[in-house]
Amino acid sequence: MPSLHDFSAESLAGKPVKLSRYKGKLVLVVNTASQCGLTPQYKGLEALYGKYRERGLEIVGFPCNQFGGQEPGTAEEIGAFCERNYGVSFPMMAKVEVNGEGAHPLYKWLTSAAPGFLGSEAIKWNFTKFLVGPDGAVIKRYAPQTDPADLARDIEGALA
Repeated sequence: MPSLHDFSAESLAGKPVKLSRYKGKLVLVVNTASQCGLTPQYKGLEALYGKYRERGLEIVGFPCNQFGGQEPGTAEEIGAFCERNYGVSFPMMAKVEVNGEGAHPLYKWLTSAAPGFLGSEAIKWNFTKFLVGPDGAVIKRYAPQTDPADLARDIEGALA
């Protein structure tokens, strides 16, 4: 069975990133968008990152424009928006697709490893979250509406 550590992505700055860099870390993978009703979750994600980063949590954002065209910007625009409006300091990757034939291989793996409601693999909306353990295996999938603060108990448990 593959793990998070078997995948690569491209950073928002256009550089290749091997996700094996997160071996031994707890990782929260989130598909994001700048023009969504859930966009204020960036603030909660950044709060989690600030609170748990020193203990081994990493958050990795993957902008996606597949849901209502809510992430139309360029990499530069996305980065500037996240930093200016929410002080995002966690890593952001280049824009990806999370569903369909063009879905990033990481998302194909995440959705098969942790299906959603009634076994559905498709990502339903922006800000679907996956908590991945230090071993690279998916621990849990969270619905888009799940407030980042509500993940604290699971993060605490996984970091214990």
